Amino acid sequence: MDLNILWFVLIGVLFTGFFFLEGFDYGVGILLPVLGKDDIGRRVVINTIGPHWDGNEVWMITAGGAIFAAFPHWYATMFSGFYIALTLMLAALILRGVAFELRSKFESPTWRQRWDWAIIFGSFVPALLWGVAFTNLVRGVPINEEMTYVGGFLDLLNPYSLLGGVVSLLIFTLHGAAFLLLKLEGEMRDHARKVAEKVWLPTVIALVVFAAWGYFELDLRSKLGMNPGVIPMASVASLLVGRYFLREKKDGTFFILTSLNIVFMTITAFMALFPNVMISSLGDAYNLTIYNASSTQYTLTVMSIVAGLMVPVVLVYQAWSYWIFRQRISRASHLEY
Repeated sequence: MDLNILWFVLIGVLFTGFFFLEGFDYGVGILLPVLGKDDIGRRVVINTIGPHWDGNEVWMITAGGAIFAAFPHWYATMFSGFYIALTLMLAALILRGVAFELRSKFESPTWRQRWDWAIIFGSFVPALLWGVAFTNLVRGVPINEEMTYVGGFLDLLNPYSLLGGVVSLLIFTLHGAAFLLLKLEGEMRDHARKVAEKVWLPTVIALVVFAAWGYFELDLRSKLGMNPGVIPMASVASLLVGRYFLREKKDGTFFILTSLNIVFMTITAFMALFPNVMISSLGDAYNLTIYNASSTQYTLTVMSIVAGLMVPVVLVYQAWSYWIFRQRISRASHLEY
């Protein structure tokens, strides 16, 4: 495996980890007004992700940094073409992070309610826009021979990409409900189960429609980068099977299956792209690939050495933090965050 392929795979792994971890963060934030009927309830919901949300976002920062260093032309084209959408996402994430830190600084109900809505907004917008962004990457956007995005913001808001955003929003919401089943106790846990049951069906319907539409919209028969085989079907199957374990209250298995759904979907997207990193709707000759968009071999070599030394340390530390904060949370233990 050459270094270009290696770094494409590593970036795929980083995004997979990010969507798996930050996915339930977004879902918990989206469900805040549904499960948190009062201030204590909202604090309990927020405390389920309180020790983890900022660590989970490191995966996104690392993935962005890896793209910048390993494939600078990919970074330049994507961040200039998706500038408005990514700026909106960044603003939402900043607002969300500030809200986590400030909501409990004052006892005022109005103060806390405003920051709670900031958390909801800061979770909803990225959950939607990540789906829109990745769908556009696979679908193709107008890129010319100079590796420059020549479309407008509205080009990104095509019907298929918007459906991709709805799919990611629903999947993250269901994933968040699955995570809450592992973290809550008592009445709030029962409520989370009812929410998961209600979200499950529209999530499956949206995913099936998205997959069927994508077969024709993306012209996968002629433009598929690498055949993902049964992985897309496994993604849908994981949700279908998950309904049984949700009904049987096998919450750990249900969470694993919603996680596998996200993992399989991300793998499918990267396999459909490979060896491209961005597809041009103006012609295959203008596609950005892992070779024409990459840094020098020396840069990739240095990055590989640093990643080999530091990534295991980060993984061990984050796994340890989840183990330390593995306890369930109830209304009786409403620790303020």
